[in-house]
Amino acid sequence: MPTALQAHQTPKITSKGTYDITVDRVRIDTGDFRTKGVGYNNSPFPTVLRFKEGEEVTINVKNNLNETTSIHWHGLILPFTQDGVPGISFNGIPPGETFTYRFPITQAGTYWFHSHSGFQEPDGAYGAIVIEPRGGERVRADRDYVVQLADKHPHSGRKIMRNLKRMPDYYNRSQRTLQTLIKDSRADSLQASLQERGMWGRMRMMPTDIEDVQGFTASINGQSTSQNWTGLFRAGEKVRLRFINASAMTYFDMRIPGLKMTVVQADGNDVKPVEVDELRIAVAETYDVIVQPRENKAYSIIAESVGRTGLVRGTLAPREGMAGAVPTMRPKPLLTMADMGGMMGGMGMEGHVMQNMAGMDHSNMAGMDHSNMAGMDHSNMAGMDHSNMAGMDHSNMGGMSEPSSVDPSYANGSGLIPRAYNGGKFLSYADLTAARPKYKYRKPSRTIELRLTGNMERYIWSINDVKFNDAEPIVLNYGERVRIRFINETMMAHPMHLHGLWSLVDVGKGSRNPIKHTVNVNPAMTVDIDVEVDEPGQWAFHCHLSYHADAGMFRKVVVRGRPA
Repeated sequence: MPTALQAHQTPKITSKGTYDITVDRVRIDTGDFRTKGVGYNNSPFPTVLRFKEGEEVTINVKNNLNETTSIHWHGLILPFTQDGVPGISFNGIPPGETFTYRFPITQAGTYWFHSHSGFQEPDGAYGAIVIEPRGGERVRADRDYVVQLADKHPHSGRKIMRNLKRMPDYYNRSQRTLQTLIKDSRADSLQASLQERGMWGRMRMMPTDIEDVQGFTASINGQSTSQNWTGLFRAGEKVRLRFINASAMTYFDMRIPGLKMTVVQADGNDVKPVEVDELRIAVAETYDVIVQPRENKAYSIIAESVGRTGLVRGTLAPREGMAGAVPTMRPKPLLTMADMGGMMGGMGMEGHVMQNMAGMDHSNMAGMDHSNMAGMDHSNMAGMDHSNMAGMDHSNMGGMSEPSSVDPSYANGSGLIPRAYNGGKFLSYADLTAARPKYKYRKPSRTIELRLTGNMERYIWSINDVKFNDAEPIVLNYGERVRIRFINETMMAHPMHLHGLWSLVDVGKGSRNPIKHTVNVNPAMTVDIDVEVDEPGQWAFHCHLSYHADAGMFRKVVVRGRPA
């Protein structure tokens, strides 16, 4: 059984600051199935790169595949020619050739890397990056482990995309049956259950459509529950766990029963420590947490998919060979009409930006002035077929989504609102406070509105109803601060990743707003980010759900101008 150390393969280091990586076809054994995939350095386990802040790195990437490949350094601030996105920052790495990346390490923290070519990333081409800060970590720990999550599927990424285009619910194994109708009827009455099902039917949608792709095996550092990735500790030691969600499509709820987790970093940037019992990690996000086991026993690291269709258990233990308990998955959630609010029009309201959520008094919302919403054009909304919606009763839907008092990044009444396994504290974006300001606070000079749109029946995903291939680039000017407003008009969450530039999520804390590279936008919600435009070049900007990006939820960003 691979140990914690073996599961973190390190590339060959030829000299200080120089690394050699090969991209290879590998065989992957999840314990549930075996399949072919793509990996680094001939290993099915994720490679871990360890840098130091301030060094200049040289990385030689040799492509041993029979197709073009690439590596994108997710979250790293670097010259755009080194960003690794074919067609935007370079041409890719042809079969049999070696490409040399060279860039300075200007930051510290936990990041990751992955292929940006085809579906090589969901097929296994991903790894982790740990950058040691000058002077050491702000919050010290005795042990330090990468915990990289993935959702390996027996089907290749190319086959999954082909099946989704043919039948969008192809992988939805959570569809409701006669048995669930009987169960719901006992709880809510037959008439109410039939009426609710009729409503979803007329919309040609399903409340179980939380995860597009089910049937995967979840893993920690390339190892499933049965393979039991293990990190060792001595009682009383502080252990730093670097959570990285390298999944193709799956959000995970993370917990360690019996231990509090102190969140000290989000997306590589230090935050003021906040103690939680559980946290939700969107695809492509990273969180560093500190735990302190005080007993010499096995503790389970649990990553449970948001749709409750997959779970992986790793172990923290005082010695090898121990295994933490494997819990039963919690009941599967269902989307509600609140999660559909963005699809009914009426989104984009100023009062529903995240910075106004945390302390908002919504008791007087009935009297709000919506007069400025009249000019919004929703005529092309996501290409949806609304022909069967005429008979729906929208009287209680409100046309917009009020934030929840439980977690203001979710719609009030959403079926996705997270609740901790033990009734304790669940992390929210509103809890994140930058440990130190990265930029002096200033108001943005303009706002760019990006509606996240899609057509579920055709499996088309888009921004402002336009797919990537038909879209003009987003043009930013070097030196400006721009507000980007995400308006989610779909019933799915989208982790939006802007390459090369930091995203400051507006939670009302000014210069202390959390600094992120990937920002989750929940169904029917509006989220504002401020972007300090301080890196010239061409950058990718996309949803980090692999099949959403490929289906069109993607843009090119061009930064005009450069430092004087």
